[in-house]
Amino acid sequence: MLGIDPLEVGNEGKVVMGVVKERAEDVLDALRGTEKGKEAEIIGSVTKEIKGVVMKTRVGGRRIVDPPIADPVPRIC
Repeated sequence: MLGIDPLEVGNEGKVVMGVVKERAEDVLDALRGTEKGKEAEIIGSVTKEIKGVVMKTRVGGRRIVDPPIADPVPRIC
């Protein structure tokens, strides 16, 4: 809405992980078993059709997530 992409700005306390498909549910279960990971979700997948990561949107669409070009925000800590 404001033109700010949450995947491109600093967001302390969050992580995006790349996990092989066969272990994704195990990793998700382990994360959900922790206080800080209880809301963990699978948000995308790697495919042979599309080179890169495809993220599922909240409205059911798909978005290609481009790899970061550089660190978009200087570290403040």
